[in-house]
Amino acid sequence: MPSPRNTSMPSPPDARPVLLLHGIWNAKLWLAPLAARLRAEGFAPEIWGYPSVVGGPERALPALIERLRRGPEVDIVGHSLGGLMALEALRRAPDLAVRRVVCLGSPLRGSGTARVLGAHRWSAPVLGRSAGLLLRGFEQWDGSAQVGMVAGNVPRGVGRLLAAVDAASDGTVGLEETRLPGLCDHCLVASSHSGLVLSPEAARQAAAFLRDGHFEHPPPRPTV
Repeated sequence: MPSPRNTSMPSPPDARPVLLLHGIWNAKLWLAPLAARLRAEGFAPEIWGYPSVVGGPERALPALIERLRRGPEVDIVGHSLGGLMALEALRRAPDLAVRRVVCLGSPLRGSGTARVLGAHRWSAPVLGRSAGLLLRGFEQWDGSAQVGMVAGNVPRGVGRLLAAVDAASDGTVGLEETRLPGLCDHCLVASSHSGLVLSPEAARQAAAFLRDGHFEHPPPRPTV
């Protein structure tokens, strides 16, 4: 298998296109290792960047919808806020040609960490114009795209420092915040929130869902 560091390796001509969306406070380069791993799995990833704090979803979503309208059918992988962005775009434009969406640690039911940060004058500005979507989340998913969640279970991150999430979390997003009614599948990997985009296991599970519509779960233990 090619090294995940080789981000310049071309994808096969018939590779399935996948749009990658980063989270808040991140830039396109942050997703380069994930893009390389998905390329090695046979996909054709494209990283789509947007100003997550200054511009926020209300400015970025029309551009994202336009990007999705321009091309052929595509899948999406979104980390954190990127997963929320993907589902919100599909909610606003349900006719978009998106088959499957993989969310990596996205607080789809609303972010407790964002609520704590937004409650203080000194910390609220770090959420910028993305605060509304992070706080609101969704009640359920009933769109046509199949949505899967890869959640981390290593509780190391800003949410733990702020006491916004407990040990059942990736340190920033609580596991219950990732369990949205209507998801096709949900899996856990040993990773913190930021580490999800660097995790070989998260990339492997994302690739499995993009190919098959479900994650690779261990077989149940036999009963005795």
